[in-house]
Amino acid sequence: MTARIGSKGKVLKVAAITDISTEDTPRKSTDIDELNRVLGGGMVTGSAILIGGDPGIGKSTLLLQASSNLADASPHVLYITGEESVAQVKMRGERIDALSPNLLLIAASELESIMETINKQKPSVVVIDSIQTMVSNRLTSAPGTVSQVRDCAAALIQQAKQFGHPLILVGHVTKDGSIAGPRVLEHMVDTVLYFEGDKGHNHRILRSVKNRFGPAGEIGVFEMSDRGLIGIRDASRLFLNQRAKDAPGSVVLACLEGTRPLLVEVQALVAPTVYATPKRSSVGLDVNRVGMLTAVLERRIGIPLSRHDVYVNVTGGARILEPAADLAILIAILSAYQEQAIPGKLALFGEVGLTGEVRPVGNPESRMREAASLGFTHVLMPKQNCDRVQESGLTDTLRHQTRMTCLGARDLAQAAQLAIVSR
Repeated sequence: MTARIGSKGKVLKVAAITDISTEDTPRKSTDIDELNRVLGGGMVTGSAILIGGDPGIGKSTLLLQASSNLADASPHVLYITGEESVAQVKMRGERIDALSPNLLLIAASELESIMETINKQKPSVVVIDSIQTMVSNRLTSAPGTVSQVRDCAAALIQQAKQFGHPLILVGHVTKDGSIAGPRVLEHMVDTVLYFEGDKGHNHRILRSVKNRFGPAGEIGVFEMSDRGLIGIRDASRLFLNQRAKDAPGSVVLACLEGTRPLLVEVQALVAPTVYATPKRSSVGLDVNRVGMLTAVLERRIGIPLSRHDVYVNVTGGARILEPAADLAILIAILSAYQEQAIPGKLALFGEVGLTGEVRPVGNPESRMREAASLGFTHVLMPKQNCDRVQESGLTDTLRHQTRMTCLGARDLAQAAQLAIVSR
């Protein structure tokens, strides 16, 4: 029996990957260095970008600034708002000086009308604020439902690919911080950005969690001001600005966010518990990993923490995800327990295994250079990383310029000793 084959489709044109030119797909610069960094150098023609974050964290402000800059360098940018009136958007634009005459505003939520307007205007960039407010007449469900969000996003993305304009979608977030609506929305777009930050701080972090045209995990640091969001190039100084020196439980971590080296302060507090089960709490770090590292410290070093609560915090509202923070967490807890301050000119990084070994991590050179630029004289790291930077000659160069010394540790016990003697 032979299988029946349906109606034939048209034969598609094929091309060798080596014959395809990418010269006609330049990136559009937003004139905001930190945003360009997160996007991988700017917006790619025809790309779809999804940006999420808590209400009031600065999504609309940043996009209005970027839209005004893009409009100054292109025919026109179309900004579509489904949550505010055009007068409200202009009031924000007056406050942050984003009033380009090429920036076109529309207050609308009907998908079909929006797509017809895009077809007629042929904008160079389209901003949808937000995708949860868009509604298609073909569906009977309410705005913000899974079907409406998915179908509206799919239609807008397909149109962007067809006409070649970058499309920016603003997405609402749930209580746990993830973008609301179907998870397939993140798979449909080319880039997913998240705004992070505590509203009690003036700075915000824009993190790339997916990017088909650049490195994922890259971050941009901004400071919220009356004039909008201002990019911060020297982010390490911002996070260490009010660091408490010579305080037990405080250490400086040399971490890496995407391709960007960053110094942040990790603080720990160890206190006798009043509960049957001691608490393990963290802010800016994975609480499960903090609990695991506490067990490693108790088992491998012999620190009796079973009757103590342990609290760990990354100051400034930063959120650190990489395993290279392990060594800083453990040394901070040990310092807090022993009430012994770690030298103020010491930075450290390294992954720690369950057996207490200190494992190497990536890009030790860039971490050392960042520490040296801020006046640190010692960097505690895994022994293999220390050997690598010594072989490269970087330690000799930094020692000549800034008296930088590399300290290599094979295990947690040796790292604890080196942290103390580095004074």
